[in-house]
Amino acid sequence: MQINRILIGAALLASLAGAVGGHAFAHGDVTPQPVDTTGLEPVGADWKETNPYRGNALALKIGSSGFNQNCARCHGLQAVSGGMAPDLRYLDKAEAGDQWFLNRIRHGYTQNGMTKMPAFEGILSQEAMWAIRTYLDSRYDGD
Repeated sequence: MQINRILIGAALLASLAGAVGGHAFAHGDVTPQPVDTTGLEPVGADWKETNPYRGNALALKIGSSGFNQNCARCHGLQAVSGGMAPDLRYLDKAEAGDQWFLNRIRHGYTQNGMTKMPAFEGILSQEAMWAIRTYLDSRYDGD
């Protein structure tokens, strides 16, 4: 009888710890993750107005990884949003959406004093941002 109580207590404690732990990490690591842009041509210190990597296969690969590490927790895996943040498959494609994208990823977005999206300038390089943009162009579904 005593052993049954101990086993039931241990099981209850384990399930409680799992529930609390799962809740605390529900959205994964929210610390911005570095994006390795090795192999991409550096774009320089001045901010580009349009994506210099459009059509670049390596940028697409790097951008996919960078998106999944830093953006997917809010914008959804493969940019398919679950409603928490905009579905970026509908962001204007190519040069038409570059200015909006760059402004938003660099400076973030605040509404009514609440940060809806953090600013990534100073965290991600310009190369990483444009690689992510290249990935988003590949996910476009606005037609």
